[in-house]
Amino acid sequence: MSERIHASYWLETGDDPARTAEVIAGEQSSGTFVALPNETPELKARSGARVERLDVLDTVASPSLPGPYPATGRYTRCALELSWPIENIGPSLPMLMATVAGNLFELRGVSGLRLTDLQLPPSFAERYPGPAFGIAGTRQLTGVASGPLIGTIIKPSVGLSAQETAEQVRQLVEGGIDFIKDDELQADGAYCPFEDRVRAVMRVVNDAAGRTGRKAMVAFNLTGDLDEMRRRHDFVLAEGGTCVMVCLNSVGILGLHELRRHAQLPIHAHRAGWGYLTRCPQLGWDYAPWQKIWRLAGADHLHVNGLRNKFSEPDDSVIAAARAVLAPVMPGVPMAAMPVFSSGQTGLQAADTHAAIGCTDLIHTVGGGIFGHPDGVAAGVEALRASWDAAVAGVPLALQAERSPALRSALGFWR
Repeated sequence: MSERIHASYWLETGDDPARTAEVIAGEQSSGTFVALPNETPELKARSGARVERLDVLDTVASPSLPGPYPATGRYTRCALELSWPIENIGPSLPMLMATVAGNLFELRGVSGLRLTDLQLPPSFAERYPGPAFGIAGTRQLTGVASGPLIGTIIKPSVGLSAQETAEQVRQLVEGGIDFIKDDELQADGAYCPFEDRVRAVMRVVNDAAGRTGRKAMVAFNLTGDLDEMRRRHDFVLAEGGTCVMVCLNSVGILGLHELRRHAQLPIHAHRAGWGYLTRCPQLGWDYAPWQKIWRLAGADHLHVNGLRNKFSEPDDSVIAAARAVLAPVMPGVPMAAMPVFSSGQTGLQAADTHAAIGCTDLIHTVGGGIFGHPDGVAAGVEALRASWDAAVAGVPLALQAERSPALRSALGFWR
């Protein structure tokens, strides 16, 4: 039996739901807006998308999205599952995107559509190797065998010189940080050229590693044209770096895949721009299907936001995203990537984060909660680590603070 691609959607339509589902299936496979003689039953049976499931959920009186809809006053919401034969596109991630998330969003009969799940056949795992390092490789490079990676982001996001950035890194490394990343807005600007920043930062990191035997992982943002990313990766590698970073929506599937083919370092994947794909509940993507594509393409770490974050995403969505990253990409194919919690985080979220995902295979990045500690950066790192020690042990933060002066001070300013 032929392999098939399965995609699930939340659908809203003012037309007959079954007719709309068939229109979507045709638009995204063999059909067009008029019947053609050469679209024979045999061709449709071979290459047409199939409606596998259509369950009516409820109805509403007005459409979720603007459009030239008939004044029916009745819009039906459904759970829709479609499937395609792999022969239509082959195991190609760019063509997968065009198929499951292409023209269907703007069809006239569609007043709401959201991709909620994606099930891929084994040929995709045979074509795409997925993360080269993932959780195990990241732990090996950082020397953090258990517990979360305690991390931070260089702030201000832009404007610091290479030497000012290196000074921040020095404070963090001396404080025992595990992981540091560039902000997604920092790459190769005039104030902080990429090569100058890498040299200055890695001088600090390498010196500290020589003294302590422990090397902090720094994710340098090399987002750019493909040739630039390859050159920047090689420069980080030559300077002794252990991680690179890209903004997924900026470099695209092809950019990440080609970088993965070239890279000898873990790829820290930032989801900058995710909001325009997901923030409208009646349009776009759930995180679970989206992250599968990027894991197949080679992301080792994937951002999932954070609990009680500074953005609009609710906690249940954040946890669902983290669980998706930790789950196998398909049955029997783990392709383990490490979720990255960020956005307004402090040690106050540690216990709830640990309880929600049931493990410590994660990077917890805290910016102001570390840099703003009243006793300095090292105390900020210590306080965050103490929070996670308490979370794993099931000890209340107030009790843990009795044993940790740094945590006790942090509780006075973490909000």
